[in-house]
Amino acid sequence: MNKTGILLVNVGTPDSPNIKDVRRYLTEFLNDKYVIDIPWLARKILVNGVIVPFRAKKSSELYNKIWSEEGSPIAVYSSELENKLKARFIDKAEVKLAMRYQNPSIRSILNDWRHNGVEHVVLLPLFPQFASSTSLTAIEKVKHELKNWNKSPQLTVIKDFFDHPDFINAFVQNTIDCTPDQYDHVLYSFHGLPNRHIRKIHPETDVKECDCHMEFKPEHRSCYRNACYQTARLIHQGLGKAPEYSVAFQSRLDKDWMTPFTDEIVKELAKQGKRRLLVVCPAFVTDCLETIYEIEEEVQEDFKSAGGEYLHLVPSLNATDHWVDAITSIVQEAL
Repeated sequence: MNKTGILLVNVGTPDSPNIKDVRRYLTEFLNDKYVIDIPWLARKILVNGVIVPFRAKKSSELYNKIWSEEGSPIAVYSSELENKLKARFIDKAEVKLAMRYQNPSIRSILNDWRHNGVEHVVLLPLFPQFASSTSLTAIEKVKHELKNWNKSPQLTVIKDFFDHPDFINAFVQNTIDCTPDQYDHVLYSFHGLPNRHIRKIHPETDVKECDCHMEFKPEHRSCYRNACYQTARLIHQGLGKAPEYSVAFQSRLDKDWMTPFTDEIVKELAKQGKRRLLVVCPAFVTDCLETIYEIEEEVQEDFKSAGGEYLHLVPSLNATDHWVDAITSIVQEAL
C-alpha cells in the first residue's frame, strides 16, 4: 500500500436522474454553508422548504437530458481521469476520486486510507479558480474528516491552478482543435458567484470598482473574478491567431451576481453582427449540466434568437491526455 494518497475532488452528481436521487443531491449541496452563506436557520428553511421541493423535478428533467447509458457525464469522465492518473502514479501514490456531494464520498475514501496507513494526503480540488463554494468547502470537508484519524497525516493542499502553464495549455489545445479562427468571436464563460462572495475576499476593494478585468492582481490571487479573467487572458494568448474575445458569467440566480451575464452577452454579440460564436468554459474541467445543457442548449437558443447563426462549445478537459499531463505536473510539483 502506498503511503501517499492523491485525492481528486469534483463537485458531485446525483446517483441517478430520478427525482429521489436528485432531491438527495440538491439537499446535501444547497445546505452547505459555503454554497449558500446565510444564517443556518434561514438556509434550512430556504433550501428544504422552498428550493429543493420546487427545483427537484425540473433538475431531474435536465439530468435526464444529459444522462448517458454509462451514467452522469461528470461521473463518467472523472472516473476515466482517475484511472489514467492511477497508471501515472502507480509506484508513487494511490489516486482516488471523490465527490464533494454524494458518491464516492470524501469520508469513505479517507476512512479506507486511515485503515491502510496512508501518511500523506495530497488534495486537489478540481476547480481551477479558488472559490469558497467549490475549493474551500472541499478543503474544509477533508480537514474535518482527518480530525477522526488517531494520527493525522501530512496534508498538502493544491488550492488553485488557474494560471498553471500545463492547465492553460490543455485548454489551449482543446480550443485550437475547434479552429477558433473560423469564428467571429470567442466567449469565455465562467460559472457565476454572488458578489458578496467576492467582497469577502477583498472588502477593501468594491467588486464593481475593481479593474482586474484589465490586468491581473497578484495580491488578490484568491479572488475568483480576478482568477477567471487571468485564465481567459492566458488561454487566448496561447491561441495565437484568434478573433476578439469576451468574458462572462453564467448560472446566475439573481441580479447581484457577477457580471456581465453570459445570456445577455451572447445576445449583444449577435446584435453586433457576430454570427459564429465559440464558447470556452474554463471553470469546468469536466463537462456537466452547466456546459452540455446550459451552454449548448439554453445559451445557444439565446444567441440564435438574437440573430446569431452558430454557437459551438469547446469540450472541457474531461480525461484528455493533455489534462492528465497537466494534473501529473501539478501534483508532482506539490509532492
